[in-house]
Amino acid sequence: MSNQDKTKRGLQIDSDVPSGNILDTLLLRRLYRYVKPYPLLLVSATALTIGAAMLSPLRPYLTKLAVDAHIAVGDYAGLFAVSLLFLGVLAAEALAQFGSTYLTQLLGQKAVLQLRLDIFSHLQKLSLSFFDRNPIGRLMTRATNDVETLNEMLSSGLVSLLGDVFQLTFIIVMMFILDWQLTLVSFSVLPLMFWATMVFKKYVRLAYQDVRTEVARLNAFLQEHITGMATVQLFGREQKEFEKHADINAAHRNANIRSVWYYSIFYPTIELLSAIALGLILWHASYRLLEHSLTLGVVISFVQYIALFFRPLQDLSDKFNIMQTAVTSAERIFKLLDQNVVIKEPETPVVPKDLRGEIRFEHVSFAYVDNNWVLHDISFEAKAGEKIALVGATGSGKSTIINLLSKFYEPQKGRILIDGIDIRRIPERALRQHIGVVLQDVFLFSGTVRDNITLGNPKITDAEIARAASLVGAASFIEKLPNGYNYAVQERGSALSTGQRQLISFVRAMVYNPKILVLDEATSSVDTETEQLIEVALEKLMQGRTSIIIAHRLSTVQKADKIIVLHKGVIREMGTHQELLQKRGLYYKLYELQYAERPTRATQRIVFGD
Repeated sequence: MSNQDKTKRGLQIDSDVPSGNILDTLLLRRLYRYVKPYPLLLVSATALTIGAAMLSPLRPYLTKLAVDAHIAVGDYAGLFAVSLLFLGVLAAEALAQFGSTYLTQLLGQKAVLQLRLDIFSHLQKLSLSFFDRNPIGRLMTRATNDVETLNEMLSSGLVSLLGDVFQLTFIIVMMFILDWQLTLVSFSVLPLMFWATMVFKKYVRLAYQDVRTEVARLNAFLQEHITGMATVQLFGREQKEFEKHADINAAHRNANIRSVWYYSIFYPTIELLSAIALGLILWHASYRLLEHSLTLGVVISFVQYIALFFRPLQDLSDKFNIMQTAVTSAERIFKLLDQNVVIKEPETPVVPKDLRGEIRFEHVSFAYVDNNWVLHDISFEAKAGEKIALVGATGSGKSTIINLLSKFYEPQKGRILIDGIDIRRIPERALRQHIGVVLQDVFLFSGTVRDNITLGNPKITDAEIARAASLVGAASFIEKLPNGYNYAVQERGSALSTGQRQLISFVRAMVYNPKILVLDEATSSVDTETEQLIEVALEKLMQGRTSIIIAHRLSTVQKADKIIVLHKGVIREMGTHQELLQKRGLYYKLYELQYAERPTRATQRIVFGD
């Protein structure tokens, strides 16, 4: 299967539209893998939960014993003994519930920790094609909201559900032991109760799928608009974007209201059936009390048992709330973890230890989506140490060539070779450690300037950082910052100017000492004075390295050994600056457009020297 096919398949299964056809047992089996490493916690929590479930039904029985065996005959000593036993049961039940609650919460936190690590690790492995087509807000929902929902289920859902089931079982056993006739009378409402529960489960499941979908939409919208708030304000779009947010928020509210509607029907239904069961017990017991075939203690205990019996059933509805939300979240998380939008690692990898930096594109064609080709039959060669410039209009395919070279995507046709080795045979990490990239849009992480230069690599020394910063002209401004290289960079480097962020990216590329250097509009965001400083530094930086330069300003590429002119994904011209000007083709037109303010004759004298 091609990478493109994988991408398309990945996009289909990552949809936020609820499938409505989820195998709960399969999802629970996958979730069990996260609690399996902690068997002692799981067994202990389960044992304490079952213990608490066994102790709870003893209280009504002790009440029956106190009434019939001691109060009825005036046995105060026996009553005192039963009271002490009752207190002992209460204390033991409280301790068991405390231990069960603590251990289940601990188990949930440990399991969710590993799940978060798995999600982040998987996200780092996915190719850029996945992130091109999936909103960041949706992915944030998977990694935060959905994981927290699963945490709630693992911490207070599954084990508590098991405890409720055991408590119901023990209550039924005790009720049959005390009086089987009253038990059958009280259970006459159970068929209606089970039917109501199954209907409730069906509809609330769909409602919570809608809720999770709307949460993802809301998060995606907020993330996008907070990131682009400057654009919203510059163009005065606050009111329009507020209206869009209001619509999404209203959809989220309506989805929650639909789920609340089902609960507003289910809870009164359970209460009504519980009251009917209690009424039937009192009606039946009254006749038997008059006939002296039933004791008062049994009636009192049955009234308590009915309250105990229906309370877990009501708790089960809360557990359904947790379980249904969690199952929906689990489905989405596992769909994310099942994504296979990755560039396949080579079966027989080749890890070059010392690259020379020779690059060759052989008949490369590439499309981001289907057959919408961005590059068509691209072929060129860069010898070790050469400077290659890519020029062309926006959308001509310049950055795509860099993405393919960095193995962020795989070409559908043709191949790319470095030192004669097809990069499909080189593992991603082994390839990228030899490529240094400086982009126009520099991304800085929260942390110090030093952290953003080294990216956490402990092998890079302070002396190497200072040397690189001095070479590219960044040392002067970094040393003026509060705390210098320990200056705290805010999110995306918002407190630094565009030029300062660009200079830090130059230092970052230089300290890694790559064999291949890629400059994607690297000087477009700096002022003229800073650009002149950087150009001097770049001359030193590019020495002994194969360099690929992408630039709109032709003044920055004139010294390149080879200039490749791209137009709509096709190589139109190739040669040196002087050769391309003499051809008077597309490059010549681009050059004239950029220097149109000069007199034509003067331009000709500059170009041709006549």
